[in-house]
Amino acid sequence: MSACRRMFYLVKHRSLLTYVRRNLTTWSPVGAAFNARPHRKLDLLQKNVGLFGVPELSCPAGFQVATETALKNTERLVEKACSSSPGVQTVQCFDQLSDELCKVADLADFIKVAHPDPAFREAAEKTCIEIGTVVEKLNTNVELCKSLKNLLDNPDIEAQLDPDTRRVADLFMFDFEISGIHLDDTLRKEAVALHVKLLDLNNEFLVGSHMPNRIARAAIPEHLHLNFATEGSFIQIGGLHADSPNDLVREIAYRIYLYPNAELMGCLEELLKCRYKLATLVGYESFGHRALKGTMAKTPGYYTSLGFFSQSGHFHYSALSIFCAFENYSREELMPWDHPYLSGVLRAERYNIEPSLYSPYLSLGSCMEGLNNLFSQLYGVSLMSEQPRAGEVWSEDVRKLAVVHETEGLLGYIYCDFFHRQDKPHQDCHFTIRGGRQCQETGQYQLPVVVLMLSLPHPTKGAPTLLTPGMMENLFHEMGHAMHSMLGRTRYQHVTGTRCATDFAEVPSILMEYFATDYRVISQFARHYETGKPLPESMVARLCESKKVCGAADTQLQIFYAVLDQIYHSEPQNRSTTEILKDMQQKFYGLPYAPNTAWQLRFSHLIGYGAKYYSYLMSRAVASMVWKQCFIEDPLNREMGERYRREMLAHGGAKEPMLMVEGMLQRRPTIGDFVDALVSELNPNFETFIMDSEG
Repeated sequence: MSACRRMFYLVKHRSLLTYVRRNLTTWSPVGAAFNARPHRKLDLLQKNVGLFGVPELSCPAGFQVATETALKNTERLVEKACSSSPGVQTVQCFDQLSDELCKVADLADFIKVAHPDPAFREAAEKTCIEIGTVVEKLNTNVELCKSLKNLLDNPDIEAQLDPDTRRVADLFMFDFEISGIHLDDTLRKEAVALHVKLLDLNNEFLVGSHMPNRIARAAIPEHLHLNFATEGSFIQIGGLHADSPNDLVREIAYRIYLYPNAELMGCLEELLKCRYKLATLVGYESFGHRALKGTMAKTPGYYTSLGFFSQSGHFHYSALSIFCAFENYSREELMPWDHPYLSGVLRAERYNIEPSLYSPYLSLGSCMEGLNNLFSQLYGVSLMSEQPRAGEVWSEDVRKLAVVHETEGLLGYIYCDFFHRQDKPHQDCHFTIRGGRQCQETGQYQLPVVVLMLSLPHPTKGAPTLLTPGMMENLFHEMGHAMHSMLGRTRYQHVTGTRCATDFAEVPSILMEYFATDYRVISQFARHYETGKPLPESMVARLCESKKVCGAADTQLQIFYAVLDQIYHSEPQNRSTTEILKDMQQKFYGLPYAPNTAWQLRFSHLIGYGAKYYSYLMSRAVASMVWKQCFIEDPLNREMGERYRREMLAHGGAKEPMLMVEGMLQRRPTIGDFVDALVSELNPNFETFIMDSEG
């Protein structure tokens, strides 16, 4: 038998073996696809289709080709927008222009962090910089802005715009305004210079916030050296070691990792000054006012009035009481490095929720099968595994899913980059690669494409990938983002899927966490990978109760972070960021500030979520209201699923976020509703629990 024929024989029969193995189990096709190692069909003659099926991206040099093509199309569309008569076609042209740039920039933004080949990463990084520069120029292009302004300033034409088109036009105009398009030449140049400076400061702070600190080995007791990485005569500390059972290890890690870095401190102070200066230059009271325009909160003042801060007493004493339940800790001794560890101990000891007890029931394949079943029952949508073509994916363990509706057909694609590999970021996140939109030029709908990135262990010879409850919940969370992208059917890609207000974008993902902990959902898929036995309902109940126990402390901490973020982005305080942190920690957290620490220098969310960190709290409050009013009685109710899609998922950012919430709840939530929703998440038997623990 020739070498080629032997190779064909092995590939053919390996596929047959895989097929037989699938039939011996009870996994659905999508479950089987994720519970086994991928088997790529070997075809030496198969053409490399390029990353995500983009032909130019079969090699790193293709990024330059794709960039040049996008920029040529951009020039053509800019000319078209500036020469066309004002009307709906103006907004369509702007959206097509945005799409041309985003299709390349968004893809490159993902590849620069995820591709294992440095050459691809470098080429993608170059593309991001090049297109980012072009976007900055477009946002200060006076003639381009005039073409949109002529539309919005004409009452007769404006009256003919449908609500979606009007909103998208306003959003494009907002991009011009925050770039200082309305300023005179001198001030506009100053605004552009501030934008450029902020790009550098943002990057400097983001990189610095993740850099480890180090201290001489001699400064730490020798018996503790094994807990930390060493670098010559230094101990290197790159995290808080929050889960360490050793009190001294946690304290050392906290004090050294958070020790102030003078250069990074200067970077943060300058960053906040530049943000304030730019915001006021273009007409806003503060950076917070600029950042919150178009959100559910609308203004910093509105968010403060929600009562999350003034009502923090709901959480304050409960948070401290949790720790006082430990006989070895008095209230005076508790420090910030105790909170995460003691919370975990309390949960584990009270409820016996050791992750290894749950993992055998939560194979990756079974969880994907559960998601498939859930989406099928709620929306009539199926996840169908597809074999990627040669060159389409960046790693052989990436799975490709087609999202198919029972009557509407193919909705889009989800690429699942789920497994750990060297140099891959250790973070769970959702990337939009291509947004959905109605293409006027072809009459077709451009299907959305997204990537979900996790960092899970690979399957072994004896077992599939087994998830902890936390991993499973994160998978459901990220899939919530993906389905937001898939189920939206917006006319304009500028507002597709998750391209919506930040304080609304987390609602679909947080809502999925409720499904992930409801036994009626879990019972449909969680079964032991060897015996097939279902996960006992009592174990799910223990897990749910354990999450509530420390909810007060966790919420208190989120309130503190949100307040700190808001204060940093308000008017200048004439005091250092550390002094502000110390003051806010005393008022809104309850655990004391540790001298000579600067936690704010590790607050990397200040970059992507500047003035918007509160979004996690607001999104959780909305998700809680939606769950309790619409799904808690029957989490698999098709009617509610369709209403949820129609009222909240379908619009992306094309509709005011509060109007979407109002449509789903069929009432407009009040300030008190938001506060009550968060308070209701806490354990109703909390005080009884504390007394039992103290006894």
